[in-house]
Amino acid sequence: MGAVLPEQSDVVELAAEENHDADIPTNLGICTDPEKRSPSASRAAAVASGFKKDADLENQSEASAATSINDPDDERQPAPDPNVVDWDGPDDPENPMNWPKAKKWGAVAIVSLITFLIPLASSMFAPGVPDLMAEFNSTSELLSGFVVSVYVLGFAVGPLIIAPLSEMYGRLPLYHTCNVLFIVSNVACARSTSLGMLIAFRFLAGCVGASPLTLGGGTIADLIPREQRGTAMAIWVAGPCIGPVVGPLSGGFLSQAAGWRWTFYVVSIAAGVVTVCGLVLMSETYAIAILNRKVRRLKKETGNLALRSRLDTGLSPRDLFFFSIVRPAKMLFRSPIVFLLSLYVAVAYAYLYILFTTFTLVYKEQYNFNTGTAGLTYLGVGLGSVTGQWVYTVWGNRSVRSALAKGTFTPEKRLPLMFPGAAAMPIGLFWYGWAVEKHTHWIVPIIGTTFIGFGLMLIFVSDPTRPQVHGQVHIHPSLGKPC
Repeated sequence: MGAVLPEQSDVVELAAEENHDADIPTNLGICTDPEKRSPSASRAAAVASGFKKDADLENQSEASAATSINDPDDERQPAPDPNVVDWDGPDDPENPMNWPKAKKWGAVAIVSLITFLIPLASSMFAPGVPDLMAEFNSTSELLSGFVVSVYVLGFAVGPLIIAPLSEMYGRLPLYHTCNVLFIVSNVACARSTSLGMLIAFRFLAGCVGASPLTLGGGTIADLIPREQRGTAMAIWVAGPCIGPVVGPLSGGFLSQAAGWRWTFYVVSIAAGVVTVCGLVLMSETYAIAILNRKVRRLKKETGNLALRSRLDTGLSPRDLFFFSIVRPAKMLFRSPIVFLLSLYVAVAYAYLYILFTTFTLVYKEQYNFNTGTAGLTYLGVGLGSVTGQWVYTVWGNRSVRSALAKGTFTPEKRLPLMFPGAAAMPIGLFWYGWAVEKHTHWIVPIIGTTFIGFGLMLIFVSDPTRPQVHGQVHIHPSLGKPC
């Protein structure tokens, strides 16, 4: 790898705070000294405590301390390696953090739009499932639910491939490739001649559709300062929570008017428009990919083949692919907090799709709704989700700015919003179940689903922010997988 960079102590400190080995790159770089990669528990705790105090650059005394530590005149600091390629100063225009606001938020908007469209496609044809099953001469209740939920199963499988590939080639190629494959998969669903073919391509669509869910959080971290990240995260996370609600609203009437196949055609057309916008307007945001591209350019210009990126891990593509798969597994199973929060979010999101497979049946049989009006019953979840998003955006940003001003910011500052969400979710589920069982007026169960949408939004948006605010590089494999 080469000489250890001047930021080595900061790298170890950041790794201790993030609870991982220091050979995992962050925006500060990596630690290449094997003896210092895995701090002991006592040292890690002490370093993490000190790092939290030094990390807030808005605190002047802490900034002074950080400056003295990295003073170039300090004889304890090694000289910078001339072969290491880094940003050209703090104002480097190639650094996504320094992009114009319009370009930053344009990228966030496109990623959020893709993230909205993917979950929308997961449930858009749900109101037309009875017609679909009749066309394929199937009466299996298991298959009628599976044809909807198999898409979400792809959300769990896709990131296992997408995340490692993005480590190797950057985020942008994965966005474009997965968008094109998503269009192809949905067209194939629309042209399906059997239930098995439909299920297979629904699964494939879910796998490639996991791209924005897997990479979106990392893209936001590449672009947006953490004190503004609450707004960007709320916009991005609105997709997985509101998209599955908006889908049936339009899908119900579309299925009734043109048939269930047209729900897939409409999704393909919308995905095509977004894909073209992404091809024209999006740029690479991943620091490692940008610096690697810069290294290749400088090697060609200077002929110096010893040049390397500051974030270069020294791993071969094969080792990097394996490492990228193992790292999120280590985070999941070696950290009880990550495991429990991931499990909780998965269960909460699963409840949403359980409801989606029952809404049409309940309102058609019990309340005599037709396919179109049955889609309107999803409005309760949508209203609750929008309310939850507003609460998160307003309160979350306010609390983070206050903590930054006081120098007390920690990732857990956003987690209290999960508590009202955790209370609202079971209230809504019991409300909905009781109202349907007692055959109350049709508006009563819809009111119950409003609590479900509100709770789900706060639960879902509060959890991904936790790993997302720790760093900007190598965080996306643990993000964006809703189940």
